[in-house]
Amino acid sequence: MPVNAIDQLQDLDRRHHLHPFTNHSEMHASGTHIITSAKGVWIVEAGERKLLDGMAGLWCVNIGYGCRDVIDAVVKQMETLSYYPSFFNSTTEPAIKLSERLSKLAPPNLKHTFFCSSGSEANETALKFIRAYYHIKGQPEKQKIVSRKFAYHGVTLGTASLTGLTPCHTQFALPLPGFLHAPAPYPYGEGSEMNAQEYGQWCLSETARLIERENPDTIAAIFAEPVQGAGGVIPPPSGYLKGLRALARQYDLLFVADEVITAFGRLGDWFASNLWNLEPDIITLAKGMTSGYIPMGATMVSTEIAETIIGGGNFVHGYTYSGHPVAAAAAIATLDYMEREQLIPRVRDDVGPYFQNKLQAMAAHAAVGEVRGCQMIGAIEVVPRGGKQMLVPNGQLGLKAAVLCREEGVVVRGIRDMIVMSPPLVITHEEIDFFFAAIEKALDRLWD
Repeated sequence: MPVNAIDQLQDLDRRHHLHPFTNHSEMHASGTHIITSAKGVWIVEAGERKLLDGMAGLWCVNIGYGCRDVIDAVVKQMETLSYYPSFFNSTTEPAIKLSERLSKLAPPNLKHTFFCSSGSEANETALKFIRAYYHIKGQPEKQKIVSRKFAYHGVTLGTASLTGLTPCHTQFALPLPGFLHAPAPYPYGEGSEMNAQEYGQWCLSETARLIERENPDTIAAIFAEPVQGAGGVIPPPSGYLKGLRALARQYDLLFVADEVITAFGRLGDWFASNLWNLEPDIITLAKGMTSGYIPMGATMVSTEIAETIIGGGNFVHGYTYSGHPVAAAAAIATLDYMEREQLIPRVRDDVGPYFQNKLQAMAAHAAVGEVRGCQMIGAIEVVPRGGKQMLVPNGQLGLKAAVLCREEGVVVRGIRDMIVMSPPLVITHEEIDFFFAAIEKALDRLWD
């Protein structure tokens, strides 16, 4: 793309386009990154510069870019039936077949799916299912929701209130009443001297105290990402998720697994809930379900919840694009491709362990305070010269490191004082080697 064309697009972007989660002044001062094409794990920036996409778009392009199977399925569906809603007692064949497919892959108690267009909508739908469920059961007082600090569940007013990240609250006078945030198992970020298991058990004790203090009869559910993603890639210490699930059962609360990031192979299983035997009452999905090719989200509910809702009369909730046939066709093609190419066992037995070995080796770098990860997701906490004790509140060292990584040819995401990563599941060993070599070069420059 000619330089003058890039300049024109950046100028138009500056004048007309508002971006999500962006400091627009900083972005426009340096110029918007304009991505023009992509294939496999590689994206091409205007000016023909190739970058290894270590974020799979936004935690979502699990099967890589340009998969012909999905493209063909989308085109075929567009030619046959480009759209029809699931309103008016109607639906389409792809939506029906996708709901059946998900019921076979998900934990066995989840047989019913409500479709939407994003993870935020999936979690917002879960909130409304929960309220409707208890209203129909004659327990309308059960409305409070427990999530966790550093949680990310979306950006609607409801799901941003679920989210446990202060920057998602400040500008919008959130969280709304009734949203409670328990501590997260993140001892490094909280400056604790306890090890991960000890801190996880402390978190469980504090969560139980929170529930008791707020009165469990007024609490409806616990929401939890099996691995906390946008809050900093926080894997659960041994016994923690089992303990959190036990608290939900002990206090008669619904348990919601937010698997918007963790489902569809990222952790080496179709659902992370299977890895920890969570048996959730609700699972929320998006991202990898279509590998980001078409927007789609889903909320899967237990048979008990579904039957309660069905028996409660008219369910007054839905979206124009619920069960969109083109999105459903893309999802079915994505799942077909993952099965045919054996991406789940590939992550579990091959590239996942290889990726984690490379990630763990980064812990020896002088600019690294901690590494965390699970299969094809990871985080590197970076520190200034002088070590962790020299970090400052509200630090942005991770943003600087992400810029340096991009200069070295790879895309990662900067969050606070860390970089996070979740490359496409189709990445090769050689590409993983390139990825971490580039990160190491970037960290070598971090203190310059």
